[in-house]
Amino acid sequence: HEREHDREISELITKHEEEMEKLRAELNKEQQHLLDELRQQMAATHKAEIEQVQLQSQTLHSLELEALRLSLNNMHTSQLELTQSNLRKEKETALVELREMLNDKRAQEVAILQSRHQVEWEKIKEQCLKEKEDL
Repeated sequence: HEREHDREISELITKHEEEMEKLRAELNKEQQHLLDELRQQMAATHKAEIEQVQLQSQTLHSLELEALRLSLNNMHTSQLELTQSNLRKEKETALVELREMLNDKRAQEVAILQSRHQVEWEKIKEQCLKEKEDL
């Protein structure tokens, strides 16, 4: 019974680790998808802003145009950094919540297995006592 109990716990741990790995992969895939979308949106926004700046450049002085370009680059860089930071925080929060949920589930399953083990142990003890009495 103890070996079976250990085997069941080992299987639960393996299942837990596989689920965690699968969820990590899904989170990484989702993060990459969101980053790709953000890059595309930023590229489209950047392209539109550059086109607008090029139209204005006919009337603007070259130093003003350079200052605007630098400002846009800084804004895009800080926006990307902020977005990456937010995504990282969301991922970490999701992982913590998932880890807690899986740990709770595992604890419940271990408690159920221990309870079953105890019941089976009591039955075996009763059978042994009964057999001793019969003998």
